[in-house]
Amino acid sequence: MPYIEYAGLKIAVDDEGYLANSEDWNDKIACALAENEGVDELTKDRLEIIRFMRDYYKKYNFFPILRAVCKNVHQSKECFSEKFLDPLTAWKIAGLPKPDEHVIADLRGEGGVV
Repeated sequence: MPYIEYAGLKIAVDDEGYLANSEDWNDKIACALAENEGVDELTKDRLEIIRFMRDYYKKYNFFPILRAVCKNVHQSKECFSEKFLDPLTAWKIAGLPKPDEHVIADLRGEGGVV
């Protein structure tokens, strides 16, 4: 299994960079995953988005509707495009398991069905 190293931590990830054990996640792990994804800084706004995604996933076991994320963290309806280039990047930084291909297709504007 691949690892990334950050601030003295050795973090297990899968071949695509998703956290191997989502229960290991904390703010420091999020910073490591962000750096690994090329995200410069985890601002307060970005962390709010990520925490909401984690909470939503724990409650519903599914990827949240993007507009609902922005509304629930009291940010503009375009918060994803303003704060992250890609919702999957935010998902990965949130330390959640890789979404299935239907969710990925939907996020890429391919209709969600492959």
